Amino acid sequence: MSKITELLNQDMAAINLGLERFYDDLKAQRVECAQVNWKPPAANQDKIASLLAGLKDR
Repeated sequence: MSKITELLNQDMAAINLGLERFYDDLKAQRVECAQVNWKPPAANQDKIASLLAGLKDR
């Protein structure tokens, strides 16, 4: 049996970062999983606000 086949035949376990909807879908499928509430750091919030404002105007 190939290593890929062995891997795909194992039970899945996942760590979800961010969007809780993905975690909910995994739990609904009885996948062993953990949810981590993570957001990327906003290093330059002024620049980000400016870029988002530009998108809003489009």
